[in-house]
Amino acid sequence: MTSLVPLLAAVAGYLVGSLSFAVIVSRVLRLDDPRTYGSGNPGATNVLRSGSKFAAIVTLVLDTVKGLLPVLAARWIATRLGLSADAVLWSAALAGLGAFVGHLWPLWFRFRGGKGVATAAGVLLGLNPWLGLATLATWLIIAAFFRYSSLASLVAAAFAPFYQLLIWGAGPAIVTIVVLSLLLVWRHAANVSRLLAGTESRLGGRPGAKSAPPAAGKRKGRGRTD
Repeated sequence: MTSLVPLLAAVAGYLVGSLSFAVIVSRVLRLDDPRTYGSGNPGATNVLRSGSKFAAIVTLVLDTVKGLLPVLAARWIATRLGLSADAVLWSAALAGLGAFVGHLWPLWFRFRGGKGVATAAGVLLGLNPWLGLATLATWLIIAAFFRYSSLASLVAAAFAPFYQLLIWGAGPAIVTIVVLSLLLVWRHAANVSRLLAGTESRLGGRPGAKSAPPAAGKRKGRGRTD
């Protein structure tokens, strides 16, 4: 039973992560489905294109919380069950990874998810609050200097594993952090191409504007992260 707890934590985290709050919040507030306009990405930034800052903020908070809570819950439950320190750490790490994967490929929403920036931030805060804050500070610095949200996300994702290894060392958490970072970079492949081409949109550019619905069969995204 003890060996099953980390696996169960990963499954539970995935189910929680599969709650696409961009879609849920939009439905509750009777807004258009974020998958039908703009970048087509179900995340807070694309929800902002609906013109509702409130909906975007609520989506951002909930996407972050759904990365944070599974980690904290898994650690608490594993500790209460009297598992070893390693088992507790693995439970928390796998719960966070499950939540992140759920956001990218949500079971409840036909596996069509977002890029996972906010959810990844929640996972990092749950695994190591100081690491989460350091990664957030990196994002803010890059975003402030270069005005590219995607570039800030890519740099923060690249630095997170190094922060963990250099300051806190390896362990179960590093596995989740490395996988999160690689998946974030992969999900931003189109943004990388636009950055290299000089066509990526900057922060603050037409923040509330809606774009035409994405054409079927074409790659989505216009420099926005979620």
